[in-house]
Amino acid sequence: METFLFTSESVNEGHPDKLCDQISDAVLDACLAQDPDSKVACETCTKTNMVMVFGEITTKANVDYEKIVRETCRTIGFVSDDVGLDADNCKVLVNIEQQSPDIAQVRVHTVLISTQHDETVTNDEIAADLKEHVIKPVIPEKYLDEKTIFHLNPSGRFVIGGPHGDAGLTGRKIIIDTYGGWGAHGGGAFSGKDPTKVDRSGAYIVRQAAKSIVANGLARRCIVQVSYAIGVPEPLSVFVDTYGTGKIPDKEILKIVKENFDFRPGMITIHLDLKRGGGGRFLKTAAYGHFGRDDPDFTWEVVKPLKWEKP
Repeated sequence: METFLFTSESVNEGHPDKLCDQISDAVLDACLAQDPDSKVACETCTKTNMVMVFGEITTKANVDYEKIVRETCRTIGFVSDDVGLDADNCKVLVNIEQQSPDIAQVRVHTVLISTQHDETVTNDEIAADLKEHVIKPVIPEKYLDEKTIFHLNPSGRFVIGGPHGDAGLTGRKIIIDTYGGWGAHGGGAFSGKDPTKVDRSGAYIVRQAAKSIVANGLARRCIVQVSYAIGVPEPLSVFVDTYGTGKIPDKEILKIVKENFDFRPGMITIHLDLKRGGGGRFLKTAAYGHFGRDDPDFTWEVVKPLKWEKP
């Protein structure tokens, strides 16, 4: 049996992201305790000695949001300026609005598109335009037949959108940014991070490595994983899995990967030219995915010729 290193990440309750998760769920608990029919979409963000709770909540409950924030912080252990947050003295900002009436639950069968629109446009016009200008160009005709079901703005009106209709926070669409759940994800977000952060640069280089493995005929399917420790340039582990499609054993493919790619963050930055900004280069990555795009600025999409002896 082959042995290999496989890495997963976890954080504890004191991590700022998990602090925010716990505050948001504490608000949910408080609302549901008084009103089981509460509709809650609560978000939390935090930085040094400040917590902000915002979002949309429709409830009959009488909730003291500030009290919940302070109690949750205190329970976790944030009780002093020395740890970056004092539950009793930190600044608490609350911006809660009633949930948008345009939201409704829908069962998805085949194609679902919800798009914000001008209030003067009818649903029939929207449906026709979506089929002509979105669905047809994206989905090959051979995959559409008389049994195809379309849910196009199924909740009806969608005039209220953007921050007015829903809360937003950087890094909460990481699966959309990557592989839609088909590929594994380490949990780190990309946007707003320079290439010294391996959440971004590491994901970019393993994208190029995996794509190059397939393009060079080493496998039909492949995932490459790399893990790091802060302050250590060399990766702790590199892992390759071809899901049984490799033309040679995965351990041999791993050797080829290590010989052809330098996974040190500084070298990734140079190899993929990640310090080059301007012209909206990284802004382009922040919508419609970081991968699978035919754009010269997406240097990680370039297939690298790999040196190996074909069987």
